[in-house]
Amino acid sequence: MKISAIETIRIDEFPNLLWVHVCTDDGIVGLGETFYGPGAAEAHIHETIAPILLDQDPLLISKHHSKLIGYVGFSGASAEQRGRSAIDVALWDIWGQATNQPIHQLLGGAVRDDVRVYNTCAGYQYVRKSSGQSTNNFGLDTSEGPYEDLDAFLNNADDLANSLLEMGIDGMKIWPFDYAAELSNGHHISSADMKKALKPFEKIRKSVGDKMDVMAELHALWDRPNAVKIARELEQFSPYWVEDPVFMDHLSSLDSVARSTSCPIAVGETRGGIADYRYLLELDSLSLIIMDIAWCGGLTEAKKVAAMAEAWHVPVAFHDCTGPVALTASTHLAMASKNCEIQEIVRAFYFGWYTELMTNLPPINNGRISAPAAAGLGTALQPETLNRKDCHIRRTLRS
Repeated sequence: MKISAIETIRIDEFPNLLWVHVCTDDGIVGLGETFYGPGAAEAHIHETIAPILLDQDPLLISKHHSKLIGYVGFSGASAEQRGRSAIDVALWDIWGQATNQPIHQLLGGAVRDDVRVYNTCAGYQYVRKSSGQSTNNFGLDTSEGPYEDLDAFLNNADDLANSLLEMGIDGMKIWPFDYAAELSNGHHISSADMKKALKPFEKIRKSVGDKMDVMAELHALWDRPNAVKIARELEQFSPYWVEDPVFMDHLSSLDSVARSTSCPIAVGETRGGIADYRYLLELDSLSLIIMDIAWCGGLTEAKKVAAMAEAWHVPVAFHDCTGPVALTASTHLAMASKNCEIQEIVRAFYFGWYTELMTNLPPINNGRISAPAAAGLGTALQPETLNRKDCHIRRTLRS
């Protein structure tokens, strides 16, 4: 079996997403995905990755993974790393289909039947129209269904918490500090803005008490003193974790924040390459490592990072809020990773456009997610998805 073609798929309605098909001469097609800056990742796939992989054995995943680490772009969630991540997931999908095994079996077998989920409280249009983490990209100008959870956490966090608990979901992540961060570029938060941002946490605790674990997402928008100030104010609500308090370009600042608060600090979703995570773990002050399969280097890299974190006695969690293939791949790895604590989902996405685009999704029951039992990823893009008028497919064929 040889790789005969590599396709990239983009849909105008989802301008941040890029899907990849790795096609073989046996007729097996592997599916991958990445998110943000799809044009740059797409160019790297066709101009750099395709000439290396075409006419090669797709099952030599470790060889390909190593060879695709470039002279530049080898760390962080670079365009090169994002492209390599999508390809890597597609190769694992091929291996599973070729051997009629689900990916979690190929990863060593499941250590659990399912894993707990938490809901990132985004709405249907969150980060849909453009790249960038800003309040302009919150997608609050339309209402598409019952799970407009971003508007809900800003205005009715108590009702939102009860709604999630009714579904069996007892973890939720919110980010009410972003507006204040944009006012000062993260260098100041007024007493009034602090009080306003803390209000959702107050409502949740008053309504449901400790039945709901609440994560505070700071989106790396704050400088060190204000990140510490916010974390200390959050201590009264016992958050499950505080995520990405400062920008990830200065590890000493991150370490200082972590050691200045009793709140657990979770970081890592925007990093890529195993060395990035080693530097984080060596701080010995972080409570949880987050990875995005579609950004960090794919399943091959994420499996290594999870094992490394286990040696540090640090749990991991896998990022969603990007796309359905990344969620599916993450769920497979969560099943096979002893130290995976929890899996992120966005119920507005899961019950909305994820379902519209895909043939199958990992099942969620009573607040827990399990991996598909079918071969490979266990999912594919719907034929109707590929036939959409706003779907654009670019192919690179072997000579």
